[in-house]
Amino acid sequence: MKLKTKLNETPNFRRIGLFTIFLFSCVAMSFAQTVKGTVSADGQPLPGATVVVKGTTTGTSTDFDGNYTINASSENTLVFSYVGYSTKEVVVGNQTTIDVVLEQDNALDEVVVIGYGTQRKSDLTGSVSSVSSEDIAALPVPRVDQALQGRASGVQVTQVNGAPGAGTVIRVRGGNSITGSNEPLWVIDGIIVGTNFNLNNINSNDIQSIEILKDASSIAIYGARGANGVVLVTTKSGKGAGTGKPQVSVNLYTSSQMLPELPDRLNQREQIEFTNEHANFRGVAIPFPDDPSTYPDNDWVDLVLGTAPIYNADVSISGATDNVNYYTSMNYFNQEGIVKSSGIEKYIFRTNLDLKLSDKLKTGFRLNYSRLEQDNALASFSQAAFGILRTQPVFNDDGSYNGFDDVVGSPFNNPLAAIDLNTNETFTNNLLATVYLEYSPAPNWTIRSTFSPEFNNTKQNRFSSSQLPGLLAVGDFGQGSASVRTVNTNGWNNENTIQYQTDIGEDHSITALAGASFQKVSTEVAQAEAFGITSDATGFNNLNNSDPTRSVVTSDFTGFQFASFFGRLNYSYKDKYLLTLVGRSDGSSRFAEGNKYAFFPSIAGAWKITEEDFMQDQDIFQDLKLRASWGKSGNQAIDPYSTLGLLTGANTTLNGVEVPGVTLGRPANPNLQWETTSSFDIALEASLFGGRVFTEFNYYYKETEDLLLERTIPRQTGFNSQLQNIGALKNTGWELLVNSTNINTSNFNWNSTVTLSANKNEILDLGGVDFIDIVADPILGSGNTRLIVGETVPAFVGVRYLGTWKSQEEIDASGRTDPQIVGGSHFEDINGDGIASTEDAVVVGSPFPDLIFGIENNFSYKNWDFSFYFQGTQGNEVYNLSMRNHYFNRGETVKFGDIRNRWTVDNPTSNIPRAGGDNVTNTLPNSEYVEDGSHIRLKTVRLAYNFQPEKMGLNGIKNATVYLSGTNLLLFSNTRLIDPEASNFGRNNLLQGYISAQYPNPRVVTLGLNVTF
Repeated sequence: MKLKTKLNETPNFRRIGLFTIFLFSCVAMSFAQTVKGTVSADGQPLPGATVVVKGTTTGTSTDFDGNYTINASSENTLVFSYVGYSTKEVVVGNQTTIDVVLEQDNALDEVVVIGYGTQRKSDLTGSVSSVSSEDIAALPVPRVDQALQGRASGVQVTQVNGAPGAGTVIRVRGGNSITGSNEPLWVIDGIIVGTNFNLNNINSNDIQSIEILKDASSIAIYGARGANGVVLVTTKSGKGAGTGKPQVSVNLYTSSQMLPELPDRLNQREQIEFTNEHANFRGVAIPFPDDPSTYPDNDWVDLVLGTAPIYNADVSISGATDNVNYYTSMNYFNQEGIVKSSGIEKYIFRTNLDLKLSDKLKTGFRLNYSRLEQDNALASFSQAAFGILRTQPVFNDDGSYNGFDDVVGSPFNNPLAAIDLNTNETFTNNLLATVYLEYSPAPNWTIRSTFSPEFNNTKQNRFSSSQLPGLLAVGDFGQGSASVRTVNTNGWNNENTIQYQTDIGEDHSITALAGASFQKVSTEVAQAEAFGITSDATGFNNLNNSDPTRSVVTSDFTGFQFASFFGRLNYSYKDKYLLTLVGRSDGSSRFAEGNKYAFFPSIAGAWKITEEDFMQDQDIFQDLKLRASWGKSGNQAIDPYSTLGLLTGANTTLNGVEVPGVTLGRPANPNLQWETTSSFDIALEASLFGGRVFTEFNYYYKETEDLLLERTIPRQTGFNSQLQNIGALKNTGWELLVNSTNINTSNFNWNSTVTLSANKNEILDLGGVDFIDIVADPILGSGNTRLIVGETVPAFVGVRYLGTWKSQEEIDASGRTDPQIVGGSHFEDINGDGIASTEDAVVVGSPFPDLIFGIENNFSYKNWDFSFYFQGTQGNEVYNLSMRNHYFNRGETVKFGDIRNRWTVDNPTSNIPRAGGDNVTNTLPNSEYVEDGSHIRLKTVRLAYNFQPEKMGLNGIKNATVYLSGTNLLLFSNTRLIDPEASNFGRNNLLQGYISAQYPNPRVVTLGLNVTF
């Protein structure tokens, strides 16, 4: 599959645009009518209230007695608003008199989704952050997790890279585990989909709201899987579409992805000078003896990367009657990556249906099917920007692809040849569904049962051509390879709850919930690999066309089961004092007998201070609430079968013949148990100045015990280490949210939102040792990452870089016995043994920021809307893995622009090492690798115009909006790689904050159209 070819051949959006115009033209016209009425609140008329025909500039204000008169058609919706009161919308229909009563605008009266139910925000005793569909729609992103960035206090979202379909790393109030997952639990329409669900399967435009549960009171209902926070996703239904004819919504947009600002690198002439200088120092022949103008000057970034399009179209149909509400949508999304040969194409279908069978019985279902077709990049930004010198020819003299590097004297991987000849594609089919039955035997009782199956099938095809120029350059013919890998995951989840709600007299209110949950998931993997393929004719479709002695066939199976029993009690006294008790008992097949079950309780309380008599005569606080919670939650933190011994393949000899066998590769440990997190949260929520300002401040403390870590055990056991429950860590932090209505008039509105949060992560215990060295990968080795008691997870370590040696006298006076040279790297010898080594490593940074922030402003003037949104971090460091090869080491790779100012005889004061110095002094992981990761990003800018359909003679159209938006347009950062927001090792807890030249985050400009009929 080649997505770029499909994009060029399928003019879908021209057809969709023509079809949309046709729909506009075919809508029947209706006639305007005069509508009168009164706007009031608290039994009194509201003079100066605004009445506007939605989506138009037609509007008026109420007179002194709250009366208004306006012309509107039956298809129009009137919007009534007044500062300090909730906006209300009314469809005109055949009404000529519409009287409206506005209620005070109280952010605490907003209804939010919680675990197994909903609740008014004013009644919450736990910490819940909400992101609305409007927030998501304002930022057209292919994955919903990308829309959370900076919008919820206490939630850090990091984009792994800019590749199509790439995910994020999410940390809710820091990380609680070292080896286990720290990703939050995702729950979609009540379906627990886990921490690794592929969010590409969900259409962002189908989402009604997102709630993020953060403290013990809110997450305890999810017990063992809630320790890292819970993200509740609720998709749209027919509610709000109005009764009568169906509502049709069309959402179209096209985007252009452009290259971001690129790191500063030496140009062709500067690189030639450095490479020759390096060779001269080593006493070898210089690679470029001629004038630089005689060598190629290829910018491989321009050859491998370029502007790329995104196309999106989704259509939804929704409606409601007294007994039925429905929502159905279809989404097509196609993104070509800025790195050629990368892209993703998505087809998503969703249907949601709710049926009221009787006054006591309801049923319904949610069904989401997705088909993902992904082209995995066959070339990389890292190779194009830093791996190939500009002097490297693209083609040989005969026009064939060049595959030999004369500077290194070995074959090289020509990325353009790889794009043309190789294949790497992934196909995914996912079906996520839930069906429910809800029965109310009495007015206060609700019994609900759901069954939620999920089927996921993934197939990856890879082919590496035997005609790659690197192979041909050395006469290594017939070395093509191919593989086919399939992963099938099937599972189901069954949730059963019973809820009772009652008021006792006028002062007491009780809501009790009890439930049981059961889950089973299994995964099967099969892979076949073939080598020695001599012909490209069949690619990966005929693995028999290979060397049979080198074929590899593997398979795997994993599975787990989960059983839970839970309960929650909410008590309210005089709607002033609130109490919540939650308990959940979880059992997991991942643990051995005796440790399968664990109980996770929580308690929380809240005090509505403004309900007290002494607060009745003040006019500052409309609402003021103090709340606190304490509780425990858990983390499985281990893969299935981790308590068991592991058998691994090992050949042996019988009668002189080598035969396959197995040996014990890991010791069993049936004593493994849950990691447990205890957390405390205290918060103050306030609505001030007539509802114009809402603010919330949280402070929390979390401590995790029984961490699962590999512990060194005596060699006599036959093993080096064993997984055990040892160690502890803590997270402390605070969060601040401020929403404000700065200006609210009939023509102009200005709203602002600010989110601030800070988290401090610290290891308390590592099972009696002071630190544990972490090896990120065999190439990096050790010496750059450690787990250290009293430090964060992870802590960057390395020797201190002190610049360059300025004279031989300085070297002689230092007492150093390891090889050093004037102009070479000077690393600090802390222990005074005369050698700079990993024994001299110190903590040189942490990936945890001191502050995470998001700032959004929304303006509206008549028909125009404008918004901009900044997000960023302050005080964190990143570990630049590119420094070793592109700053310190030899000249065969592209160098950072800093090298222009390197040490030379004519520049003896420079602290940048000389060319060739690495040939004498070993380059250790050091403090120069660590850079300031603080940054500010203009995440999105959006300008929208709301049409007036009735003035265009298109009165059958309810709303029509065209918008222009930009994403990632500006970035302020001090890192050499420009963008510090990446994760070289994905979601690996131990290796957060490491960056290299990953797939860059593009700048995106989007033009879109939203129409509702």
